[in-house]
Amino acid sequence: MKRILFSLIFSLLILLPLFSSRAFSADVYEITVQGVISPPVSAFIGDSLKKAADARAGALLILLDTPGGLDTAMREIVKAMMDAPIPTIVYVYPSGARAASAGTIILIAAQVAAMAPGTNVGAAHPVNVGSGKMDKEMMAKVVQDAEAYARSLAAKRGRNVEWAAKAVRQSVSVTAGEALKARVIDVVADSVDDLLSKVDGRVVEVGTKTVALQTKGARVVNVEMPFKYRLLSYISDPSVAYLLMMIGFYGILFEIYSPGTIFPGVLGGISLILALYAFQTIPISYAGLSLILLGVIFFVVELKVASHGLLGIAGVISIVIGSVMLVDLPQSWLSISWLSIATVAVASIIFFLGVLSYAVKAQLSKVRTGREGMIGEIGVARSDIAPSGKVFLHGELWDARAEDPVEAGERVVVIAVEGMMVKVRKHEGEGQERRGDLI
Repeated sequence: MKRILFSLIFSLLILLPLFSSRAFSADVYEITVQGVISPPVSAFIGDSLKKAADARAGALLILLDTPGGLDTAMREIVKAMMDAPIPTIVYVYPSGARAASAGTIILIAAQVAAMAPGTNVGAAHPVNVGSGKMDKEMMAKVVQDAEAYARSLAAKRGRNVEWAAKAVRQSVSVTAGEALKARVIDVVADSVDDLLSKVDGRVVEVGTKTVALQTKGARVVNVEMPFKYRLLSYISDPSVAYLLMMIGFYGILFEIYSPGTIFPGVLGGISLILALYAFQTIPISYAGLSLILLGVIFFVVELKVASHGLLGIAGVISIVIGSVMLVDLPQSWLSISWLSIATVAVASIIFFLGVLSYAVKAQLSKVRTGREGMIGEIGVARSDIAPSGKVFLHGELWDARAEDPVEAGERVVVIAVEGMMVKVRKHEGEGQERRGDLI
């Protein structure tokens, strides 16, 4: 009996750590993150973690493919992962995907870091964005802060601290196989099923507790990004935000030129508000934005000042230069595409030519109001005019006189206005109409 009791106590002592681990055997929630790490993506991941935790899911699986993104959005994601009551598995997938820049830090912060063959991770050196350039001292501080952040996360997850520091400081990048050998990640898997099978039984730390993953054969629940976040992510693209801004400017300008059209003004207002939202998440150059606004002002002034097109040309040049300066970064994923800039330049030229032709046409067109607008108008004689009488014009009876006699009922054309009397002659056809002098 003593031997049996001793064996039972010894077995319990050995199995005690496993009983203290909280085992999850529920479904695995899966989300896909592709593209730039932005505030909408950060909010989506945070909501997904909460949804998975409320459903008592075994883990949240993030399929990651990103060139990087904003530091603030990345840190929000990391904080949400650290505070979540369930483990997070970040999987760089599919083959050909990458976890660069901000994606590297997110991968390191996960309880389980995995990559598919043919993927890469690294190049996490911070890049200055915004309206001004940092000096060397300030940039060094930013790099040191990012390096310390990467080191702390790697140490927290038991990963290669030195490599994490090099990824920030030297922008090093490695393949999936190299990352596994360097202890940057935990596993290389060919597919989601292969990944869940390989990480099954792994003990990870969630908050202050340890969790034994039970993922083999688990049901994968795919969580789609809600339309709200998809729309906001699309709008946050620099090229889309830029085009929305220009549509907003031109829509409002068109409404100013043609009051009462309504639709261009409404479309312009909505587009401009959406662009302003996007610029809250995209670091922009205020010098570039000022040049674009100056170009729009040139278009407005062109209608008021006879510059013979010089202001319009200056407006096009100002808009193009401002567009190039608006978001000027080394990474192509956070810059305005040249196609978008070229499209706006062509549209600006067309808009300018349209405005110019409208102004010229307005100057050359016949005056249609006031005394000047009466000249050339056609009416009907209501009495004999020899040399004076009455004519009917614009629904009104006017005193009229004519050099040659006109019989009642004949059509007449106004050739001059003399005070409150019109000077007319017989109307012999549209081709013979002529404008007289204003008296």
